[in-house]
Amino acid sequence: MRELYRYLQYRLQLFSKIFEEHNALDHEIIRLEKDPVTSNVEDIDLLKRKKLKLKDELYVMLKQAETSTE
Repeated sequence: MRELYRYLQYRLQLFSKIFEEHNALDHEIIRLEKDPVTSNVEDIDLLKRKKLKLKDELYVMLKQAETSTE
């Protein structure tokens, strides 16, 4: 039981960290897109790819949690 608690605690911390990172990237992308003159399109695309990767990770974690509670 103790191992399960530690595992869940770790997963929640990891989920929170990834979620915060995803949101930070979202805000940065929005900020950069508001000023296209000084923003580099390649940099924005790179940030979008990173954000998508994080979103995929979050989705996998949510699906795993969903199946473990059924």
